[in-house]
Amino acid sequence: MTENCVTPHRGKVLTMDTMNPNIKRVEYAVRGPIVQRAVELERELREGAKKPFSEVIKANIGDAHAMGQKPITFLRQVLALCSYPDLLNEDHFPDDAKLRARRILQACGGGSIGAYSMSQGLECVRQDVARYIERRDGGIRSDPSNIYLSTGASDAIVTMLKLLVSGEGSTRTGVMISIPQYPLYSAALAELGAVQINYYLNEEQCWSLDVSELRQALTAARKHCRPRALCIINPGNPTGQVQSKKCIEDVIRFAAEERLFLMADEVYQDNIYAEGCKFHSFKKVLFEMGPEFSNTVELASFHSTSKCYMGECGFRGGYMEVINLDPAVKAQLLKLVSVRLCPPVPGQALMDLVVNPPQEGEPSHPQFIKERTAVLSSLAERARLVEQLLNSIPGISCNPVQGAMYSFPRINIPERAIKEAQAMGQAPDMFYCLRLLEETGICLVPGSGFGQKDGTYHFRMTILPPTEKLEVLLSKLKEFHQRFTREYS
Repeated sequence: MTENCVTPHRGKVLTMDTMNPNIKRVEYAVRGPIVQRAVELERELREGAKKPFSEVIKANIGDAHAMGQKPITFLRQVLALCSYPDLLNEDHFPDDAKLRARRILQACGGGSIGAYSMSQGLECVRQDVARYIERRDGGIRSDPSNIYLSTGASDAIVTMLKLLVSGEGSTRTGVMISIPQYPLYSAALAELGAVQINYYLNEEQCWSLDVSELRQALTAARKHCRPRALCIINPGNPTGQVQSKKCIEDVIRFAAEERLFLMADEVYQDNIYAEGCKFHSFKKVLFEMGPEFSNTVELASFHSTSKCYMGECGFRGGYMEVINLDPAVKAQLLKLVSVRLCPPVPGQALMDLVVNPPQEGEPSHPQFIKERTAVLSSLAERARLVEQLLNSIPGISCNPVQGAMYSFPRINIPERAIKEAQAMGQAPDMFYCLRLLEETGICLVPGSGFGQKDGTYHFRMTILPPTEKLEVLLSKLKEFHQRFTREYS
């Protein structure tokens, strides 16, 4: 206590100087400054501000339901029954939905999805996930003890990176990620203090992956870090490519030769649109290559309830399957997931319905197939529409959207605009996207937030808006691009 009972000035304990320095390096473009400005513009419109547009169209993120996609009836029926079991006594829910709900509730403590589950997830759900993987991969065995349910795929990806990252200086762990990449990876590596090793996808060859590029990136990285993991996104985000079986085989051989841990992000595995393209899981290809690879290559693969035909982002359901993990490390993995108690149980229930949907002969099967087919067919139609209309705009070129939920077109930005952006301390495609937002209300994410080759500029746009809104969006984009180009030419 000081004279006159005045408390001496005390500075903040947590400041920009004292906080974790790794956090300051974290960036996440998908919800970055442009999205924050879009939220401000929505508020201004609600308050009556005059803008050159009547609504903000958020085409920046793969949030299907926010874009108007309707939930799959069966999924929501079972979740409703799980959330409010008294509905099990009602007549207007189909018997197969009630059966699924009772099975899930019986696996929960006290018969309630409000109870904690085991940290690895409900056993019955992990069993269903294992059976799903076996069906998907043509009978290759999946062990439920290798399945870890998670808070979306993102949580499992970060958990695995935590196990992989160690060392200091030249012994720090290096993790290979594709460029362009989904910013979760760069953000997680920055937070963990790991070394990001970029390998570039080939835009001229429909964003294909070449092992020679992997080898070149790895050789350069070994001079300053210890590469230990290789991350693959298939189908690609933000690039929308689907990898061929041969490409996956080449990647597995590379990982085996270089003793790299493989991480396969396969959350878009049902989102395949282009003729001749097919999803091949890394696990299936690994086992088809024989014991030389299937007994040695360490693999973690990831799936989610947030994408595909479900689009149930908010429930945060996901799983990870690990292959060839050292038993002692597996024990550490269980310890690590135990710290967070368990993934959200409603998300676990939803994951169970994704891997164990209505079967032929069950009452909900016809409607489920009809709704699922309608969603995927509509997405395929919009993928073609986006590619076609973007390529009709002079100065914009777009590869085929083979899968996933995004296009990643290249944009030509005039030199004067590039110089003006640099003078403002902005990346040129950030400058372009901010102008687009302010003048049209269209919210896209600049390619610089995902990584791109020097001298090239892109944006990521989701294909999720309804067809009529997509056509409006692309028409406005065309008008803006032509106006922008004239202004700076």
